[in-house]
Amino acid sequence: MHGFTGAWMHWRPLLAELSQRYEVIAPTLDGHAGGRPYPPGSPMSFAGSTDALGTLLDELGVGTAHFVGNSMGGALALELAKRGRARSVVALAPAGGWTQGDGEARRLARFFARQQRMSRALEARMPMLVARPKVRRLAMRDIMRRGDLVPASDALRLVELSLGCTVAERAIRALREDHGLALGDLDRIDCPVLLATPQFDRVLAPERHAPRLRREIPGVQACVLANCGHVPMWDDTPLVIRTIVEFVDANTSAGATSVDAAADSSEPAAAATQTA
Repeated sequence: MHGFTGAWMHWRPLLAELSQRYEVIAPTLDGHAGGRPYPPGSPMSFAGSTDALGTLLDELGVGTAHFVGNSMGGALALELAKRGRARSVVALAPAGGWTQGDGEARRLARFFARQQRMSRALEARMPMLVARPKVRRLAMRDIMRRGDLVPASDALRLVELSLGCTVAERAIRALREDHGLALGDLDRIDCPVLLATPQFDRVLAPERHAPRLRREIPGVQACVLANCGHVPMWDDTPLVIRTIVEFVDANTSAGATSVDAAADSSEPAAAATQTA
């Protein structure tokens, strides 16, 4: 599961190799560009987003699965684990590690509001800007260490998808209100969890966001993704693939290999890659 304002294509660098090993579903989350509308009655919270994701999994015939999530997607993976739907979780820079009232939610509201404003202001010039690797690296420095490794066409698409997030303003307001967004009841998680923290995360600073998760998730394992930023899939694709594969395989019984969202069912979950 991708992060806030993202889409399935955040996982594009990993999908070809992972799909050779597992049945992979990479959904675009509700309320994001290319995804389904966010359910009108659902609260703008991790719990509400997980309710919507659970409905999608039910429609796909997915019971339990190995989940991999980045940022908001990592928080949703941990929420699914609390609900007993995860065989294992690889959480890449998961959100929700702050504490209500500590100022982090409001800081994130300012960060995402600024990102949206800048992207809209530069939208017309963006094709020219992302065409140059050095400028691309500078423009993407908040979310990636090596934005120059992202092809120009993909970088442009990432900006377009971010601007197409239909719940962006609503989610930013929820962060400003700072109520009920910090992950809680983490002691209910009873599946294996790997907390993979990017070394140079400029969005969710490791020293502020990882400690509580390490303390409160039972039996959690932790590692640092060296030289990676908040969205590490392009920064070091082989490292992220290796991190996922080693953890999933170590926690998979014979005959039950799957990642992201693979069905616990005799029927196929869906096509190898879910793109919308």
